[in-house]
Amino acid sequence: MTSATPAPPAPSHPTAPAAGPGGSDPAAAGPVATGTSLAPTGRGLWQRARWYLLTIVLALLAAVVLAAANDERQYPPLDPRSYDSTGGHALVALLERQGLTVDVTTDPTGRPTGADTLVLPEPDLLTPEQLAAVAAARHSRLVLISPGPAALSALAPGVRMSDENGGVPYARVRSTDPGCSLPEAVRAGSAHVGGLLYTAGSHGEGCYPRGHGYPVVTVPTGRGTDVVVLGSGEFLTNELLKKDGNAALGLGLLGAQPHIGWHLPDYTAPVAEGGRKSFQDFIPEGWTWAGYQLAVAVVLAALWRARRLGPVVSENLPVVVRASETTEGRARLYRRARARGRAADALRRAAAHRIAPALGVPPVAGAPDPSALCAAVADRLPERPAGDVRALLYGPPPTDDAALLRLADDLDALERQVRKP
Repeated sequence: MTSATPAPPAPSHPTAPAAGPGGSDPAAAGPVATGTSLAPTGRGLWQRARWYLLTIVLALLAAVVLAAANDERQYPPLDPRSYDSTGGHALVALLERQGLTVDVTTDPTGRPTGADTLVLPEPDLLTPEQLAAVAAARHSRLVLISPGPAALSALAPGVRMSDENGGVPYARVRSTDPGCSLPEAVRAGSAHVGGLLYTAGSHGEGCYPRGHGYPVVTVPTGRGTDVVVLGSGEFLTNELLKKDGNAALGLGLLGAQPHIGWHLPDYTAPVAEGGRKSFQDFIPEGWTWAGYQLAVAVVLAALWRARRLGPVVSENLPVVVRASETTEGRARLYRRARARGRAADALRRAAAHRIAPALGVPPVAGAPDPSALCAAVADRLPERPAGDVRALLYGPPPTDDAALLRLADDLDALERQVRKP
């Protein structure tokens, strides 16, 4: 015994655009006669994109909030603007209290005034051209902090790094007695010095001896400039300035002239010939590793998505789909998009294409002429004026689903009346 399959329930909303009178697909009946544009409207675009835009706005707001919450400015060691333990603001405040002027500059030459001191916290970051410019600027005093061989050769002739044990000479920072006759060191007494160690040469003087070298060396250059070489600037920091004679030593070495220029080094500059930066020099190191990890993740995701779960299954094509299913699916799409205007145009266009051959109205450019068709319908049906027929076949779109359903019924009734013998 064969049981009948029950028919699916009808949708709660009208699906009138699914099939026009006669059961054919209205969407395939020809071009839209009323000139309705298929381009998306501004309102439709806004309805589609508003959630994406809201997500982007929320992400940007979250990024701004996180950036503001983490906006703790980080300064390098010995930065005169820094109040951190490794900063140099306390020393700058003491110098200014003594009536000296301290200018923070990014110009390595420091614009000499004839009675000034230039402080270079990282002379090794300067290019050979900049070192030559500093040497030619004729500052009254240069203070070099932890300089390397290149900076020593250009700015402190005669001073060399100590070659103790055949390696880089370095001493732990601790309290040390002066052990020299330098007036600034004698007045300061013991101080927390250390870091790199240097030899004073024949014309220089070394202080605070540590092994075979000195963390503090002074030497005249013979060009009207004396150079102070410091193995470390830790005794000038906010944390250590108050201990032993660190403050007195810092005031004596840096405050010998009324004007002080404190150079802010460019820590992003590569130490190389010419000092030119490549594109990779502007990319933080963490971002480079993050890029490598992202590339690996993309490759793994591609391999995962490209996997085959079994043999290829052949399928007979084309797949036959019943016209009623296609029509019903298209009607549901129209209803979901609330495209009543397009549905009404499809219904009217299909009705006009079916009525025109019955009345002998030839098509013009693929569609019957509206005036000729309305006049022919009015001649066939005297009870229907041409204006009413035009309003039915070419009128404005319906405002709601009920009006769309009435339009479908009216078009069906009009076609039955025209075909009635």
